[in-house]
Amino acid sequence: MPKRRWRLVAALLTALSALPLAAHGAPRVDVVTSGLDHPWALAFIGDGRMLVSERPGRLRVIAADGKVGAPVDGLPAIEVTGQGGLLDVVADRDFAHNRMIYFCYAEPAAQGSGNSTALAAARLSDDSLRLEKLTTIFRQTPKISSRLHFGCRIVEADDGKLFLTLGERGSRMADAQKLDNHHGKIVRIGKDGSVPADNPFVGRPGALPEIWSYGHRNSQGATLGPDGRLWMHEHGPQGGDEINRPEPGKNYGWPIITYGENYGGGAIGEGLTHKAGMEQPLHYWVPSIAPSGMAFVRSERYGKAWRGSLLVGSLKFGYLARLEVDGSRVVREEKLLTGLRQRVRDVREGPDGSIYLLTDERNGQLLKLVGD
Repeated sequence: MPKRRWRLVAALLTALSALPLAAHGAPRVDVVTSGLDHPWALAFIGDGRMLVSERPGRLRVIAADGKVGAPVDGLPAIEVTGQGGLLDVVADRDFAHNRMIYFCYAEPAAQGSGNSTALAAARLSDDSLRLEKLTTIFRQTPKISSRLHFGCRIVEADDGKLFLTLGERGSRMADAQKLDNHHGKIVRIGKDGSVPADNPFVGRPGALPEIWSYGHRNSQGATLGPDGRLWMHEHGPQGGDEINRPEPGKNYGWPIITYGENYGGGAIGEGLTHKAGMEQPLHYWVPSIAPSGMAFVRSERYGKAWRGSLLVGSLKFGYLARLEVDGSRVVREEKLLTGLRQRVRDVREGPDGSIYLLTDERNGQLLKLVGD
């Protein structure tokens, strides 16, 4: 081959190799590390390092090269039962300066039986080996004896307030329609646990002031959208997993309206999908995919077509869903990594624009989405 033609071919190959993911094939994953015990959440803490929570009650630092650190000391008492344990973890937006993290977990009752979701704040020590100044800033009430539906996703809003999703604990699904408890709610608090004065139920008799929205079942995915607003998804029963964009004071219908049915078949309640005063989901799945983890693609690392897409992990089917969004409408869904065959528990976009996944397995993995 003439040198000039060879140079042209080489230049073309170089250009093709630099094309974003969407332009040249299906995605695949690289394994950053494995051997994690049912990992639940991932947070980025700078210098390529990540915090990973393991549901059995361990928090670990993973180095940029994938090396897994020893468990971080200083966690509170955690009840590991059923779906409960150490769950979500996020780093403060100003972590580089204050080293603060927030995590939620199943907290046992101080006396007797029962548990509920709690949210704690702590400083990660300079050597990243322990937690300092640990404070529990929110406790879901009431505590009940249940192994189910802890919810437990944390989102820091642009104004610094924290949103926390809370499940209705399974056996107490009717509580989701009542404002005197935290079951089946999203709450909004300050980083010190204070109640923002502009929360929708502040001053309303019989209503807990932390509540932002209600009528939710069990949300294991939440994130800020490109519009700066809170987006979340929640598990339906048998069918009816939903994506919602919770607005202050609004009722999202569970268990009065749902696109799902009882396990084994049969209508829930009156079998309604619509009712006045209750919000419709932006998108729903029938059958259920058992969604967990949620992130918007903000970079163009995977091509312009991917920017603005909403990514959701599937526990049931072990794939990654990419949803194309037009404003508040989901207009198209693409199933990715269908051969993964692992429960996708968390989905995050890293500081470099790369997408990371956690798989909820006994030998769980931290994965990085790359080109074909």
